[in-house]
Amino acid sequence: MRASAGRISKGSSPTVSDGNDWSATVSVVEVLKLQARTLALQSGRRFQMKFGLAIAIALFSAAICLAQRPIADEGVLKPVAVKTDLYPANADAKKEIEDALKIAANENKRVMLVFGGNWCYDCHVLDQGLHEGEAGRIVSEGFLVVHVDIGEANKNLDLVTKYETTLDSGVPTVVLLNGSGHVIYSSTKGEFEASRKMMKKDLVAFLNQWKPVVVLHP
Repeated sequence: MRASAGRISKGSSPTVSDGNDWSATVSVVEVLKLQARTLALQSGRRFQMKFGLAIAIALFSAAICLAQRPIADEGVLKPVAVKTDLYPANADAKKEIEDALKIAANENKRVMLVFGGNWCYDCHVLDQGLHEGEAGRIVSEGFLVVHVDIGEANKNLDLVTKYETTLDSGVPTVVLLNGSGHVIYSSTKGEFEASRKMMKKDLVAFLNQWKPVVVLHP
């Protein structure tokens, strides 16, 4: 049975969307996406600015703290309150030097001879300076210290001659030996005689100048 021509029910008519409505919807979505990206970029920039500012404040605070903190190796060598027995009367300086040289040869160190006496205040100041702070670290790593007693300028004088130094400019007198026992430095002009006035940084510079060279083996 054929349907009558031209008779279509109103309820079955198809609905066709308007192209302008679709374009408007797409435009709104794109705007929303653009706004979201803009907000994200702005938030990122604000975070970066805040983070950078926090780092700058932290660095500035650290710089102020460092500037205000006293440097340990500034100033002169510290005075000593009590003199210790640096130069025992029964010490065998020749034997101590011999033993130190054996160790120095095996461990790539220098031997530091300090000529003086227990009566010498500057000898005690120098010894304390050689065992504190940065100077103490350098000495422990690269030097062996041997105290050579001169008595009343009448003892171990043969060692004074052997190690190419003099007592004429006062004590302490310092001599440095390499592992072979050769003199590589001798204070003949009273460089350490007034150790109580010596700057800590100058002592550190001296030790750095004469410390042994580290040999790296492949």
